[in-house]
Amino acid sequence: MATAPRLAIYDDIAHLDEKVHAEIIGGEIVVTPSPTPSHQDVAGSIFAELRAPFRLGRGGPGGWWLIPDVDTWFGPHDIVRPDIGGWRRENVPVFPRDRPIKARPDWICEALSPGTAKYDHGAKRALYARAGVPWYWLVDPLNRAIQVLRLEGPSYVVHQAVGDSGLARLEPFDAVEIELDSLFPPAE
Repeated sequence: MATAPRLAIYDDIAHLDEKVHAEIIGGEIVVTPSPTPSHQDVAGSIFAELRAPFRLGRGGPGGWWLIPDVDTWFGPHDIVRPDIGGWRRENVPVFPRDRPIKARPDWICEALSPGTAKYDHGAKRALYARAGVPWYWLVDPLNRAIQVLRLEGPSYVVHQAVGDSGLARLEPFDAVEIELDSLFPPAE
């Protein structure tokens, strides 16, 4: 009789170098390649755009913890590293210092790249929905577009879809207008 494969837990990846992008999805260790420059640029631009008004309260309402690329716990066999996670301070009053963060995010942003897109659209999207993450942004650097997904019942629906031009108010950060073309690397 065959034994069931052992499901991975956080201890299986905790000792790895932080530069190794390892996650556990459904008990399986997933290692993805280093992000592309476009991926990093977009994720960094979004973090920079949101940090002042929503984390620091400069020119916006504050009230959020925004943390890029940190281990986030969704269960013993589901620990992932979203490009950016956001926690409302009303739900998480004290800045999370332990890794992995065990509080459920209120918002997640994933920038798509060839090595991560299938997970971001598939297994991670399903995981975030099951966990009840209210808002999920999928940012596509190649096509210069952002989808803002809102959790409705057990799954996400497209709440907004924008390209790379003009100004937009993107939920849940709609208190501030964002200049969309500034989020993406220069067009070729």
